[in-house]
Amino acid sequence: MNRLIFFFILAITLNSCKPEVQPTWALVPYPNAIEATDGVFSFEKGIAITFSDPSLQGLSEFYAKRFSELGIGVEAKARQTIDLQLTKGDTLKPQAYRLEIGKKKISVTASHPQGLFYGLMTLWQQLNLSGKQVIACGEITDTPRFDYRGFMLDESRHFFGKAKVKQYIDLMAGFKLNTFHWHLTDQTGWRIEIKGFPKLTTVGGQGNYSDREAPAAYYTQEDIKEVVAYAAERFITVIPEIDMPGHATAANMAYPEFSGGGSEKHPDFTFDPGNEATYGYLTSILREVAGLFPSDYIHLGGDEVHFGNDQWHHNAGIKALMTRENLENLVEVEYYFMRRMTDSLKAIGKHLAGWDEIVASGVDKQTSMIYWWRHDKVDKLEAALKAGYKTVLCPRRPLYFDFVQHDSLKNGRRWEGFNPLKDVYQYPDSTHQFTKDDLKLIAGLQANLWTERLATEDWIDFMTFPRLIAMAEAAWTDQAHKDWSRFDATLPKLFAFLDSKGIYYFNETDTVHQKEPAL
Repeated sequence: MNRLIFFFILAITLNSCKPEVQPTWALVPYPNAIEATDGVFSFEKGIAITFSDPSLQGLSEFYAKRFSELGIGVEAKARQTIDLQLTKGDTLKPQAYRLEIGKKKISVTASHPQGLFYGLMTLWQQLNLSGKQVIACGEITDTPRFDYRGFMLDESRHFFGKAKVKQYIDLMAGFKLNTFHWHLTDQTGWRIEIKGFPKLTTVGGQGNYSDREAPAAYYTQEDIKEVVAYAAERFITVIPEIDMPGHATAANMAYPEFSGGGSEKHPDFTFDPGNEATYGYLTSILREVAGLFPSDYIHLGGDEVHFGNDQWHHNAGIKALMTRENLENLVEVEYYFMRRMTDSLKAIGKHLAGWDEIVASGVDKQTSMIYWWRHDKVDKLEAALKAGYKTVLCPRRPLYFDFVQHDSLKNGRRWEGFNPLKDVYQYPDSTHQFTKDDLKLIAGLQANLWTERLATEDWIDFMTFPRLIAMAEAAWTDQAHKDWSRFDATLPKLFAFLDSKGIYYFNETDTVHQKEPAL
């Protein structure tokens, strides 16, 4: 027989003997290790969720509901089972999980319920994005690259309300983000009820960036508790931000006796660090805030004080403070203030988080966390890491989502460029080369959405998605396993998912979703 004909026949024969074609994995963030084997696990005739540890009852019920919403029956007598296993002394980190997928049984193994939550989320997401009720047999062993994977929503400038925040928390959980940074106070509005100082909301909560006459809008303490519990069920930590000593205009509208003044452009911008009563006032506020948020951290801002501290030059109390504490300039006054408030946080069992302006303030390096946001000031990032601060990477470029994501868009910021989807996906490896010691200090990544120009739900959706999904993979998946082509090919499935959730996202290839929402 002709050798070419022989090898042609052999190739056809071998191809016909290949295992059945496996379903394509449609997962974001993409796991760090997937090994597929022959066969599939089918959800079509229903599943049972089993566990031996009674503490997993709530987790089982949470996912039973999620699978039911996909048309999958969850019954104790079902032959197909998902077994949840908590291991002690396992080498798996708390957020890591292992999936062993057989034809009749899926074992989900983790050392902590959070890892089980992410393992189950992998199954739920694959069913959602693939549109099929079968999953390839095999093994997934996965752990996030960064422990901190966050999103910040500014509700001082525009207030969106509890239902929208819960929707975002659900979407964050679906892509394995685990920290919601809630920017609740700033110049424009104070959005959290403080019972000891009710005018903070009734007066400070009035107006928004678009309409200074809008009625007061804020979260009651019961609202806060509800959102925090909702997030906790999804293993999302909520970190509140109470801005100080700058960005305090809304608070000073309510209680002007604690105002340190401002500038012509930013009146009543600061609290008064020269008034001893200011520290007691703010500590009382933080004590109430601490009682609402289990997070180890409360974010105190600490940024851009120079925008409105002109009147500090003429403040007798601040002059006396500078003399008494041997402070040479107003920047040192800022630093003194932050150290005092850090001590207040410690007294109520919390740690300081703040923007990168506080790097040189001398706050506790063992407990404080820095958020590096000024992309043009890499020296501040280097200083934070050199000093030993735990640091969250959230630079304006590419992780500020109030920046436009395409050159055709108008309503958004630019800074010698903008923040397209691919730049978000490729961060941080596209711009940084970190040492092993640096990586030990980098807590993770966070996207920030400032809302001065974003007054509606459609606008915050349009600016956030799909970029937040790209950041979720950038924060979870190791550099070696990231693949822009794979992520880009998954976008149509992600867009369909966002459509099902009523999210108005940006899609440059779709004439409907190219358009900015109405202003």
